[in-house]
Amino acid sequence: MQMGEELKVIVFALGSEEYGVEVDKVKTIERMLPITRVPKTPPFIKGVVNLRGVVTPVMDLRGRFGLPETEYTDQTRIIIVSVKDMEVGMIVDAANDVLDVDSDHIEDPPEVVGGIKAKYLRGVAKLGGDRLLVMLNLEEVLNKQEIIQLEEFEEAQSGNA
Repeated sequence: MQMGEELKVIVFALGSEEYGVEVDKVKTIERMLPITRVPKTPPFIKGVVNLRGVVTPVMDLRGRFGLPETEYTDQTRIIIVSVKDMEVGMIVDAANDVLDVDSDHIEDPPEVVGGIKAKYLRGVAKLGGDRLLVMLNLEEVLNKQEIIQLEEFEEAQSGNA
């Protein structure tokens, strides 16, 4: 990332914290969809959705981060992200905004932010005033072992299609 580069970021909420993910990693933002449960997956993997004919695994980001899960509301969204040719839906409390964030304003994450370990975070962006935006490290959020589990799952699904 170059100095002073502008990042376009989708802003979403988990509880009272605001998080950001780069727009170029986001495919779509959907309202809650019917989710089909899948056996033998970690509890935060809620199952799969059929998104315009594509079966996409969905994780509850609160569960992924070890935060208490809450009831879904009208504000709840599924953000479909694409990392390394894999699409995954992340359930968030709300998706609010698209912002331009100056990369100079992104600092290394502290060890823990709102109970979330630093390895899941790319940094914290200062947006002016007291507003902080926690930037996710999607590669870690969808970490290798879990990605392997998801890929094996996707292969099993496509074999059953």
